[in-house]
Amino acid sequence: MENLDPNSIPIRVVGLSMAYDNFSIARDLNFSVKRGSIFIVMGGSGSGKSTLLRHLIGLKEPQEGKIFYDGEEFTCCEMQTRKKILRRMGILYQSGALWSSLNLLENISIPLKEFTKYSPDEVEEIARLKLALVGLKGFEEFYPSQLSGGMQKRAGLARAMALDPEFLFFDEPSAGLDPISARRLDDLILELRDSLGTTVVIVTHDLESIFSIGDDSIFLDQVSKKMLAQGHPKNLRNNCPHPLVRNFLTRGDGHEKAHSI
Repeated sequence: MENLDPNSIPIRVVGLSMAYDNFSIARDLNFSVKRGSIFIVMGGSGSGKSTLLRHLIGLKEPQEGKIFYDGEEFTCCEMQTRKKILRRMGILYQSGALWSSLNLLENISIPLKEFTKYSPDEVEEIARLKLALVGLKGFEEFYPSQLSGGMQKRAGLARAMALDPEFLFFDEPSAGLDPISARRLDDLILELRDSLGTTVVIVTHDLESIFSIGDDSIFLDQVSKKMLAQGHPKNLRNNCPHPLVRNFLTRGDGHEKAHSI
């Protein structure tokens, strides 16, 4: 295994097995996420990608194994420690998960009011800044139903960023978006990572996104229930010894076609 500075590895997963009751989803997952990287979780349907995300953000407990954030165990820790780690996370769900009865400014203000001691004026100023960062300046008074799918995703990202998280988690961010909106969201994720140094974990099957923004990845296999590979997506596409991984990354069309992405 590569000898890396522990300070460069904020997320470490050791021997993680996932299950729903007696039904095994994946077994013995071991991987690390480098600080400031965009880390892709990929695999076929039913391989456990979204389930893994639920484990990483504490919505589900593992059958076995441990998850560490900067050396602190997240899976079996005191509530105070878990809350401290959770405060360092921002999450963008597939739907954006915005409150339909609140406008964008009110949606982004929710975590600021809940978890900080900022004054109402400061909360509004920060919420406006976050919306501006995702290209939604001027839409503060709009309700989610008045926005396109891409704009709703960006608003959800603004709320995920409200508390300046060190870790951002995305569940299929391009789902339901047209190619242009999906590319704009990818560009925004890159800009935020580069400007803020955020560590990003993304569950996706979108090859365009995988190759455009991913700089590390793992591949989960629903048949063997194991992690078949870890590495840069383009390296896995070109050099991975597992045909399942290469077929996924080329959609079964061979390397020549995939190289155009």
